Amino acid sequence: MELERIIANFKAAGYKVTYFETGKEAADYLNQQVDGKTVGFGGSVTLKELGLDLSLAEHNTVWNHWRVPEGMTADEVRKKEADAEVYMCSVNGVSEKGELVNIDGTGNRVASNLWGHKKWYFVFGTNKIVPTLADALERARTVAGPLNAKRLGLDTPCVKLGHCIDCNSPHRICNGASIVYRPMGRGDMEIVLIGEELGY
Repeated sequence: MELERIIANFKAAGYKVTYFETGKEAADYLNQQVDGKTVGFGGSVTLKELGLDLSLAEHNTVWNHWRVPEGMTADEVRKKEADAEVYMCSVNGVSEKGELVNIDGTGNRVASNLWGHKKWYFVFGTNKIVPTLADALERARTVAGPLNAKRLGLDTPCVKLGHCIDCNSPHRICNGASIVYRPMGRGDMEIVLIGEELGY
């Protein structure tokens, strides 16, 4: 993988791009950049592996439906995420041109990928990068989807078979998708790329 060329592609697409060799460096950077803000978290194994929900919560107001406060519901937290100044998420796949793909079961994450915030951080490891948009969509369906369904303990065909069959399961988590071709017009979108394998 030619990282310099790929980073140049991301920048040519209009993103601010910061690159770090390690997740720790990336987490330190994000803790320096985001302070005194309301921060919404898209469900992300990558962000959890980096410990960002806990470290950012020390000096920001963090809303994360994976950590529902007592007296609230997950959907109430999702609404708070959608209203946050800053949105943190990862991607299920990204093309070498910088097309960012996410697939979602409830829609909160794909909606927040596109609108409603002053600043977005798309945080991902190099394992998420694939050559084309078609490959990124395929990765979301055949790699990230089954692994996330398994993590959630869902009874879906992809958990049993290890790949997507475009099922009609009531537990299906591949119900909607977002593709960010270029940074959206009313916000600041930054890619934080990490030279490690992170998340699904």
